[in-house]
Amino acid sequence: MTALSISLVTFALVFGGALLGMYLRNVLSDDHLREDVRDVIKLSVGLIGTMAALVLSLLIASAKSTYDTKSTQIKQITADIIELDLNLEQYGPEANNLRAVLRSALPALIDQIWNEGDRAKLSPYSATVEGREFVKGIRQLQPNTDSQRFLQSQILSTTANIVQARLSLFTQSGDAIPAPFLIILICWLAIIFTGFGMIARPNRLVLVTFFIGGLSAASAIFLILEMGQPFAGLMQISSEAPRHALGPLGR
Repeated sequence: MTALSISLVTFALVFGGALLGMYLRNVLSDDHLREDVRDVIKLSVGLIGTMAALVLSLLIASAKSTYDTKSTQIKQITADIIELDLNLEQYGPEANNLRAVLRSALPALIDQIWNEGDRAKLSPYSATVEGREFVKGIRQLQPNTDSQRFLQSQILSTTANIVQARLSLFTQSGDAIPAPFLIILICWLAIIFTGFGMIARPNRLVLVTFFIGGLSAASAIFLILEMGQPFAGLMQISSEAPRHALGPLGR
């Protein structure tokens, strides 16, 4: 299920729970809703609400951290690619063919990262043909001066950094909130609003309040799920910067 569909289900359950609570208030006898019973309901709802608030805050913080980490990794890969091209340019004409290979390998690399980030398209890791050709070309360089030897070591080091970041993104591509964890959280939210509905006296303002509360809870779930998949959905990281990091040769 997509983040939007899960959020809509969350809203339906939470708002439906509030309506169920209001219905129970009307059908239950006064003996079932005497003052001490209401106190127990308030205490139970308060306890569940506290747990749900803590879990929601932790999930939002974790999802935001995941989103920021992957965004930083993409920025670092982009910076390393630019540095790689500059070092190849300084190496001399012998590396011009590698600069061309780097430009042809970049779109394939970006497409692969973004496709792996979509959990609906999970597949085993495989290096691109262009990427393997580029690494092979670097190892075949034959430096003639100390400057070229230094640049070759820098190029190899930068390439290793890109590969490490690339593999790190791949290993994190399947990360997701466990389904039982999410189901329990949504059930907690529905129970909380059911308790609210049993306590509140029904009127239009209460209905509007429950609607806004249910929408807010669903929005929080939506944010968590969207930030947890930064390469897909409405909040995905833009691929424009790495895709256009290098200009054409011979500008």
